[in-house]
Amino acid sequence: MRTAQLLDRISGRLRRILPISDRLWTKFDLLRTLVRRDLDARYKGSVLGNLWSIVNPLSQLLIYTYVFSIVLKVKLSLKGLPANENLSFGLWLFAGLLPWIAFSTGLVMAAGSVISQPNLVKKVVFPLSLLPLVPIFSAFIESSFGLILLIFFVAVSSGTLHTTLALLPLVWIPQLLLTAGFGYLAAGLTVFLRDIPQSLNVILNIWFYATPIVYPIAAIPESWRAWILWLNPLAAIAEVYRDFVLTGEMKHWGELGVAYTASGIVFAIGFLVYKKLRPGFADVL
Repeated sequence: MRTAQLLDRISGRLRRILPISDRLWTKFDLLRTLVRRDLDARYKGSVLGNLWSIVNPLSQLLIYTYVFSIVLKVKLSLKGLPANENLSFGLWLFAGLLPWIAFSTGLVMAAGSVISQPNLVKKVVFPLSLLPLVPIFSAFIESSFGLILLIFFVAVSSGTLHTTLALLPLVWIPQLLLTAGFGYLAAGLTVFLRDIPQSLNVILNIWFYATPIVYPIAAIPESWRAWILWLNPLAAIAEVYRDFVLTGEMKHWGELGVAYTASGIVFAIGFLVYKKLRPGFADVL
């Protein structure tokens, strides 16, 4: 099924279920159209098309698995994973990479979403609040293809599908709120400070290695472990992904609750800053 058809089907089901006003549905339909156009244009003319959304994370997966599992001999002790240590590490790593890739890709692309669309910015009737959300939702949808692939590999290698998979939407909410909050902040500031996208690359590189994605949380000194999980929402989100997909357990309810609070605060601050800066966009561009 093509991405556009999948979006249309999901939209139709949500419209029947959720009691949302026609005005908000109009904005949602516009957002869906923009996301669909963005996904179609991203790989237009390429042979693999949307398969690149799977090839890119898989290439990172192979590199990190080789470096950390084969070269550095990082060990895991998670029940329910295959006996093959390299395969287990790959599945564990992929579960942590997926939310990070969706977050970092969406954030970097959202930073340039306003300055790359000057024609839309200067249209009085266009809802500018949608611009940063388009690349964020595009990156999230692309990561869902990788998630489907991960679930398939886990099912084949372990012979089971955990019921906790049904709880995945619980972790998608703070992930999207956090990405959207930072996306709004970066998009608004980039209009006036063009150094923001370059600065983001530096910050994200540091943030990536400060998050237990390519190494287990147990590798962090115990005195620092709680601080990492409680103060870094991406650490909690990655661990919850692994809980739901790999082990069928949920051991980080408290950390997920803190991630909800932190992501909500970040979203509120980011949106308010974006809204405050929005009147000056057309003058600068």
